[in-house]
Amino acid sequence: PDSLLLKDLNPVQKQAVCATEGPVLILAGAGSGKTKALTHRAAYIIQEKGVSPENLLLVTFTNKSSKEMSSRVTKLLNNPSAKPVMGTFHSICARILRKDGKVLGLGPSFTIYDETDALDAIKQAMDILDIPIQKTSPSSVRHTISQAKNEMISSTEYPQYARGFFQEIVAKVYLEYQKILEKNSAVDFDDLILLTIKMFQRYPEILQYYQIQYKYIMVDEYQDTNAA
Repeated sequence: PDSLLLKDLNPVQKQAVCATEGPVLILAGAGSGKTKALTHRAAYIIQEKGVSPENLLLVTFTNKSSKEMSSRVTKLLNNPSAKPVMGTFHSICARILRKDGKVLGLGPSFTIYDETDALDAIKQAMDILDIPIQKTSPSSVRHTISQAKNEMISSTEYPQYARGFFQEIVAKVYLEYQKILEKNSAVDFDDLILLTIKMFQRYPEILQYYQIQYKYIMVDEYQDTNAA
């Protein structure tokens, strides 16, 4: 294909940009022009394939790379309004939950707890349960709950997986911690992804809405993803 978007790409980048249909995995080392291939591919899909920008979703791990990609695509298309939907895993899930989370009892103005807030809530839960923080480290409990959420195990499911003294403590704290979040209309970072998944599993019609909306999904740094 003879597109201006391909003229300053090497043959392998060209191949990556033009392979637009079906699942595609691009393996690229540092400094090999991976972001260039990704942004040109987004612009190519919009310009040459005639796909509307809002049907394209670009997912990154950091806000910085999301902003960088957004400005690159806009520049390539020479059209400030032609922006694909971009963001980090967490910001995209936050957007989805603010729009549709009411089915899970989440109001659109829920609070997102950062690491400090989350740790404070863990300590509060341990205090309620009379678990001394001198004997059990709140940050270890927090880390274990975070791992559970990344494995898509909710607070009500966790007790059946708990093995040994520490995990049994975590199981109790996890339940109490979620109650505190709920009471404060709050979620933590891991919840943003976990709750979106639970919502998609429980409400196939909401999932379908996004499946129809995002016809093309591109993930940067895909090797860093976990199951969730």
